[in-house]
Amino acid sequence: MQKTVTGEPVSSGGCPVMHVAAGCPVIPEHVPKDMVSEFSFYSSPGMTPTPFGDPQMATSRLHEGPPVFYSAVSTREGYGAWIVVRAEDQRRVLQDPETFSSYRRIFSDAIGEAWPLIPLELDPPQHGTFRSLLNPLLSPRRVIAMEPAVRARAVELIEPIRARGTSCNVMEEFAFPFAVSIFLQFLGISPERLWEFVGWGHDMFHGKPPQRAVANRNVMGFLEGLAEQRRREPTDDFMSFLVSAQVEGRTLTVQEVRAISILLFGAGLDTVAVALGFDLYHLARNPEDQRNLRENPSRILRASEELLRAYSTVTPIRVATRDVELQGAPIRSGDLVCCPTMLANRDPEEFADPDRIDFDRQESRHAAFAYGPHRCMGSHLARREIVIGLEECLARLPTFRIKEGSVPMAFGGFVFGVENLIIDWS
Repeated sequence: MQKTVTGEPVSSGGCPVMHVAAGCPVIPEHVPKDMVSEFSFYSSPGMTPTPFGDPQMATSRLHEGPPVFYSAVSTREGYGAWIVVRAEDQRRVLQDPETFSSYRRIFSDAIGEAWPLIPLELDPPQHGTFRSLLNPLLSPRRVIAMEPAVRARAVELIEPIRARGTSCNVMEEFAFPFAVSIFLQFLGISPERLWEFVGWGHDMFHGKPPQRAVANRNVMGFLEGLAEQRRREPTDDFMSFLVSAQVEGRTLTVQEVRAISILLFGAGLDTVAVALGFDLYHLARNPEDQRNLRENPSRILRASEELLRAYSTVTPIRVATRDVELQGAPIRSGDLVCCPTMLANRDPEEFADPDRIDFDRQESRHAAFAYGPHRCMGSHLARREIVIGLEECLARLPTFRIKEGSVPMAFGGFVFGVENLIIDWS
């Protein structure tokens, strides 16, 4: 290998397990030392919550190094993994579920259990069975039918913000409440519990391990109770559909209902909220782009795709099922393989001048919703939520900027995020 990733190689040491809980990251013996980097999506420069951090730009610099490398600390559980840098190699991984499995049990491991989220952590053919069941619920036609309610919810949140004063904390007052409320509507849950769910969602994705475990159990307990209620008293909502649905001639088990509803809870709120956060973060820091969209609201749809590309947030992770070589990397069965969407979307072999935000960009095959059979099934709804959120913010709030004296924080991780984003229009 001719290049190494920024940072000194991590020595192999003598810890018995590949985990950093005890402060001793270990490199497996089969990983060549010149393929190891100290880079971490959680702690490397640009990844930590520093003022005006730009984690997507920081990861973009990885394209100056090898196409695949090993990071000793690359998952929020503290495990090492191979990092796949180029979009074409990510497609190879994500489109080959026989070699790179999705079965990881992220949620259940956090609470000391062992079962997959459905269909995210299932591999074909099981994955296709459940995906076919759920696809109609998130189809373009269904999303169009939901649009009036989505727009009404955006307006209900923005109008009080405008009436209260001349600034707001975007994530706390708009992005998270907006995304969570759409999920609650989807489930047929009263909005009275909105802020409770906002707190659970934040802790699930951005809290410390003890917070995550508590939030996971709270969410699971609530959804299990709702499922039982809908079995007794069905209505016209997602949970009622789920408890009566059939696959392969049988109704879903209690465990399957639990695993599906928890997945949709997580997928439906955090990723949309942080995408909106990054979009408004960008517009607050780039007044010309903001003015462009205000004067030409018909361009918001196209601009939202470029912002999805430039500010991708999610890292799909797979587990190798057999020994395989990828761009010279000797991946062994059981190794974790990360495919960060922000790297694919800043790949110079895919996009000209990839670090430039260009609302007129012609290349549109971004990876914000990943590749392959597990490509995000909620992408149609997510796109509409983002576009509607931007449309209503730009239509109802005066020209905004970062509030003087405030310090917005963008940070890396399994899902990139932004916090303390306070915009001002005084």
